Amino acid sequence: MSAALKYTLGRIGLFVAVLAALWLVDVDVFLKLILALAFSAALSFLLLRGWRDEMAQEMADAAERRRTEKERLRSALAGDDDQPTEGERRED
Repeated sequence: MSAALKYTLGRIGLFVAVLAALWLVDVDVFLKLILALAFSAALSFLLLRGWRDEMAQEMADAAERRRTEKERLRSALAGDDDQPTEGERRED
């Protein structure tokens, strides 16, 4: 399971849990939603740090792969690519 999916499901789960706990309090529904959002955000900051860091690392790795591939393609289009990479063949 990807880190982004775990983190998103964790945030939703925390929101639902806090909302369920606040449902017992006798206040306006809109206020319950706002409080649940605020409390779940604070709790996710504390409780989901590992998943958030894991998700950030996955996103950074993906951005680095895209940047590397973009540079490789640019150099290949410019004719600077002397060595074929894996999966490519030279036609002589």
